[in-house]
Amino acid sequence: MTNRKHTNLRPFNVFSVRKATALATALLTSVLLAACGGGGESALDSTAKSELPDSTAKASTSTSIFYGANGRNTNGGAYDGTAVATQLAQLQDLGAKIYRNDVYNLASAKVVAKMAQTMAAGGVTVYPVIMLGTGFSSEQNAYNAGYTLGQQVAGTYKYKYYEVANELEAGALNGNVDGTNWKHYNNQPFVLARGVLRGLIAGVKSVDGSAKIIVNGTWLHYSFFQMLMDGSQPDGTHGHPTVNWDITAWHWYSNQGDMTHACGGTGCYDMLAILHSFGKPVWINEFGVRPNYGTDQQIANYLSGNLMMTQFQAVASKYNIQSIQAFELYDDSEGNFGLMKSDGQTPKAAYYAYKNFVAGHPM
Repeated sequence: MTNRKHTNLRPFNVFSVRKATALATALLTSVLLAACGGGGESALDSTAKSELPDSTAKASTSTSIFYGANGRNTNGGAYDGTAVATQLAQLQDLGAKIYRNDVYNLASAKVVAKMAQTMAAGGVTVYPVIMLGTGFSSEQNAYNAGYTLGQQVAGTYKYKYYEVANELEAGALNGNVDGTNWKHYNNQPFVLARGVLRGLIAGVKSVDGSAKIIVNGTWLHYSFFQMLMDGSQPDGTHGHPTVNWDITAWHWYSNQGDMTHACGGTGCYDMLAILHSFGKPVWINEFGVRPNYGTDQQIANYLSGNLMMTQFQAVASKYNIQSIQAFELYDDSEGNFGLMKSDGQTPKAAYYAYKNFVAGHPM
């Protein structure tokens, strides 16, 4: 969810994470308090694992998670001002069966966990993307912070899926480069990102061994993930800790063009084929049209058209695409990306384009 407002074809060369500075400080403080016996809340918040609500029981009536959307229910605005039951009804009307939401800390994790219970009862699967940046002094410190946060999030609700961090690979790039080669990354940011990812995964798994782990990236930044898998890093060395995950998620926006023929400085790539080659299911869990693309109707046409929903649905079986998730349900502080306006009530042309496409292309 970073750098969405860039408009060039290689936009993701500057890393940012929402609320990164304040939240990193808060997280580090909470970690220190936990280490000193302070804070007053354990990772599991005194709730036994066996007592945690389970997302899979009631949501099992949903036969597919192919169509979904992004929400931001811990970020203020329309999400916090719109009842969860209303959001559920809107998702049901759209035909969306999976709903991605940010969590930053234990407090936000509790908010999303409560929402997830309501959504599950209505056939919509909620899962968290655990937001943690790389502002640490060492890989071990990054791992420790990730472990604590991952454990806290998994302790609030038994999700089926957990997404770990957000577009960390963008922060490791060494300039305006494609990210298709290990030389395109700086070593220290890569190492810190690896520590965050390893820690988050280990923390989640310490509570929920059955969790399905999602990692994500964007644009042409695939070499970052190859290094995670094979234990190499940008300084050319090998034999480092590897990162294992279950689902490879990718983010794609209108300014990036055709995902099967994406062209950067080093050439053109079928990014879906590359992601498929990792041997894991593929999710496109952020797709959207930049607000400056055109009129609301032009945006709606692009969203459901040949470079987005129409293409993704047509090639789903070829590339093992299991889910596509629109960014996002409501317009908010990140821009007018929403299927609905920022009042949480008014559908836009994109809402109807999405709804009609889902109705006409069941998955």
